[in-house]
Amino acid sequence: MHFARLLALWLFTALYLVAAERQPNIVIILADDLGYGDLSCYGHPTIRTPHLDRMAAEGMRFTEFYSAAEVCTPSRAALLTGRYPIRSGMCHDQFRVLRNRSLGHLPESEITLAEALKAKGYATGCVGKWHLGVWEFSPAGHPRKHGFDFYFGLPHSNDMDPSPFAPKGAGKLAEQQAAWWNAPLYRNEELIERPADLSTLTQRYTDEAVKFIQANQAKPFFLYFPHTYPHTPLFASKNFSGTSPRGLYGDVVEELDASVGRVLDTLRATKLAENTLVFFTSDNGPWLIMNQQGGSAGLLRDGKGSTWEGGMRVPGIAWWPGKIKPAQTQRTLACTMDLFTTSLKLTGAEVPADRSIDGLDIRPLLFGTGTVQRDAYLFYRGTRLMAARVGDYKAHFMTQAAYGQPKAEEHATPQLYNLRVDPSENFNIATNHPAVLSQITQAVERHRATLTPAQSQLVEFAPLPEKR
Repeated sequence: MHFARLLALWLFTALYLVAAERQPNIVIILADDLGYGDLSCYGHPTIRTPHLDRMAAEGMRFTEFYSAAEVCTPSRAALLTGRYPIRSGMCHDQFRVLRNRSLGHLPESEITLAEALKAKGYATGCVGKWHLGVWEFSPAGHPRKHGFDFYFGLPHSNDMDPSPFAPKGAGKLAEQQAAWWNAPLYRNEELIERPADLSTLTQRYTDEAVKFIQANQAKPFFLYFPHTYPHTPLFASKNFSGTSPRGLYGDVVEELDASVGRVLDTLRATKLAENTLVFFTSDNGPWLIMNQQGGSAGLLRDGKGSTWEGGMRVPGIAWWPGKIKPAQTQRTLACTMDLFTTSLKLTGAEVPADRSIDGLDIRPLLFGTGTVQRDAYLFYRGTRLMAARVGDYKAHFMTQAAYGQPKAEEHATPQLYNLRVDPSENFNIATNHPAVLSQITQAVERHRATLTPAQSQLVEFAPLPEKR
């Protein structure tokens, strides 16, 4: 009897030590075109997001969190590589994102977060919109060529495969029709549905994400969960359609919120919550020209497509019960590229030393153990460096509205804004702060000294099929 008790105690201790030493799971949930002001925990008065609100209440809400680009292809490349997209060639001044017949893709020489974690024994899954290569024309662009064991989702945005029945400008219309879209849905390399049922997309993505967590609960995993919505055209499932005071856009965001709730509930049910970092954010700001079908940047200026704050400052919520203290508001600048470096540090993986990595390790911010020093944060629009931020100050060397402004306006004297005082970028204070402008200019020059722009991946396209 005494021996049996000792054995049981030994087994319990061994299992506890194994669990304590296990590498943490990483889950990154990425919305598409969600604005800074689109969640109730960021101030939206009519979009109800109780699960994200609870996530923020149980964790950390960033107020100055940035995407690395103003549109989706470059921003996603930056998140997965920890590098400004100009370094990987995943940006262009004219062809802003990969199209449905693009031949380019994330270069095989880039090291993705999935590849780095896979090398550490992680199971890796991607569920959702990829937009870093169209494998129908370039097989090397598939997620499974970039470190992911499993993939389920669309290769690109849901508006890139209009059917012959879609009227011109259908994405801007107040009402959508499923027959107008011909988006392809894949499981790994297999095309399983075309056209995909866009009204059930969020629900099906979430089902797959939950299955991935359940299937890999015995080992460390990395789940990258990039949603298709709220990028237009907007569709919500039957349970959410017509339920939000904000209309269809609210329906879609509230369904995304419920999806986050299901992921967190799954982590709780599988006893993995206290060993999992979950981070929720958006790939860029809201698509304002979509009117009521677009979102809101709150008090921030402009939206998707611009390097004003509304184009690149996005929600950022971190959750890790027992590790991140609850109800924290983090006002230090951080960005999606930091998720790359931070995840590698958390898991013991090596940060690549043979290339420039722009993401920083923000563990001190997450765990309240210190500060993070960033030389400067750069705002690119394609290959053009439009603005830079040092501390509270942001200098615009060039400005351009998201859409409708024909070309960028270059400023002989950069415009300068104190974002801590003026987050809406209303008051240009350049004449009063020449020393600050000089400091920012020097930081930009230090950045440029590290920069060797890569050849753009966004310029080559497969030929259209011949008409019969």
